[in-house]
Amino acid sequence: MRMPLAFFLPKYWITWVGLGVMRVMELLPFPAQRRVGDAIGILLRHLPFSYLRIARRNIALCLPELSERERSDLLARHCRSLGMALCETADTWWSSDRRLNKLADVQGLHHLEAALAKGRGAILVGGHFTTIEISTRILGTVVPLNVVYRPMKNALLSHIMYESFCRHGYPIPKDDIRTMVRALKNNEAVWFAPDQSYRNKGATLVKFFGIPAASNPATSRLARISGAAVMTYFGERLPGNAGYRVVISPAFENFPGNDSVEDVERYNRLLEAQVRLVPDQYLWVHRRFKGLSSDYPDYYGRDSRDRAPQRPAQ
Repeated sequence: MRMPLAFFLPKYWITWVGLGVMRVMELLPFPAQRRVGDAIGILLRHLPFSYLRIARRNIALCLPELSERERSDLLARHCRSLGMALCETADTWWSSDRRLNKLADVQGLHHLEAALAKGRGAILVGGHFTTIEISTRILGTVVPLNVVYRPMKNALLSHIMYESFCRHGYPIPKDDIRTMVRALKNNEAVWFAPDQSYRNKGATLVKFFGIPAASNPATSRLARISGAAVMTYFGERLPGNAGYRVVISPAFENFPGNDSVEDVERYNRLLEAQVRLVPDQYLWVHRRFKGLSSDYPDYYGRDSRDRAPQRPAQ
């Protein structure tokens, strides 16, 4: 796809500078990227961004068993994880398959191969972790992959991301259900992460870490329409310079069930387990509990930073 001339207008000059910095990051050895990511995270931790308040609030809501000091430490580690995610995005967009394969331990690929051998496609569900970009790219290096994505608000960044998807997979806009079904009918793999706040038609309230959250039941609907197997695909950034571990689970048994809410609950329990495994790598900056009715607390009100976590009556 040709680069539109509009992307060279002054409104995008700062974006071009940022892309240049990211391009330099991609050239660094992985150990150097880890150090750069940590430095960026330390800087982010001390800037007055609203997303830090959101992350702090989410951690308090979802992990109330942690002490105040443990929450603060988790927030600091999360910021460093966000910093590393910037380097990983650069790797996702520009690094070679060979480089990424050296950093990755891919487990459970035989589960995906077994599902595709049945001829009905496979649905891989993940979550919004800070490793979401690099994990998706890693899987795309070993198997043809349809990636469901949300375009960015910045048109230039959205263009770069789309171009990357086209080089290493097959991008599908998040609302294009018809193309997802077609890919599954063609016995292809479709990846998406249905864990963010969903307030469109068909949304349902399902508990996430014990708190009702507006959720997307599309996974069971797609599985029912296509007959495709459903499995989780989670990635994690390993300590030090060990790289990444990405894991494909066995296909869900008896899925979809008779109740789409129960299907979402089943996915949420698996997601919660992964979050507890690598809590600093989950995307706490997303307002997961927004969009609820007046019967529920306003979890992200400006005064929430000073209030004790509130949960609705069980």
